[in-house]
Amino acid sequence: MQIEILTADKSIFNGEATLANFPGKDGSFGVMNDHAPMIAALKKGNIVITTSNGEQSFEVSGGVVEVLKNKVMVLAE
Repeated sequence: MQIEILTADKSIFNGEATLANFPGKDGSFGVMNDHAPMIAALKKGNIVITTSNGEQSFEVSGGVVEVLKNKVMVLAE
């Protein structure tokens, strides 16, 4: 699946991933390929992206994530 993480001033990640874990306001959750469409609010924490090269972690202080047709868009604070 394609994941893009954007902040107000730059793109901090754009690429393919096999798994993404998010700090949701209602609890942490993971997204894999073919996940159902959804929109969720994020709280302060780490987004962990698993790619074919390993894991990458990005600290956010909040934001929104949208999942639609194997594309994950994160608007992060």
